[in-house]
Amino acid sequence: MKRLVPLILVLLVSLSHAQERPNPFNVQVSVIPVNGRFQINASYVVPINICSAYTFITDYESSKNIPGIIEATVISRVGNKVHVRRVIQEEVLFFPITMKSLIEYTETPNELVSFEQINGDAKLYKGTWRLIPNGDQTTFKYDGLIELDLAIPSMIVEYFMKNNLRGRLGAMALKASQQAVLEMRACKERP
Repeated sequence: MKRLVPLILVLLVSLSHAQERPNPFNVQVSVIPVNGRFQINASYVVPINICSAYTFITDYESSKNIPGIIEATVISRVGNKVHVRRVIQEEVLFFPITMKSLIEYTETPNELVSFEQINGDAKLYKGTWRLIPNGDQTTFKYDGLIELDLAIPSMIVEYFMKNNLRGRLGAMALKASQQAVLEMRACKERP
């Protein structure tokens, strides 16, 4: 019996490590409920330069190739302000939830993209994408605040939000790394 306990512990530890997903882009996600809202802090790291990272994060229409984003259409672009119509579909407890919004993005080249919902299904949605260069890598740092109008307990929404975001950010990081060559060309063509 004394030998069985350590064997079971070793099996449990090895199973928990076997179930961990690889995280090559160091995807980090934190979702904290605060007074009916969710504070989201997330980041990932991609081996691309800052110009390529900025080109990627401001290519709003290509985000519809990211899981959960059904539509992303640029409606207008005036100066550093961009209006984008987005449709997102999430699944919570096997129920699809579709959210439509019109988002205003404010661009600060190679540094920051701030955003705020100006019309849509969420009660509140705003935040920033910060780009932090570090040698031949760039950290994409997302800070957002969202208040939903759902009849689902916040604990359940928090769980699904965290897991869905982790997958979505991982997909974004992979796409950014795959498009790096094209984006580097676009950066060289700019004055």
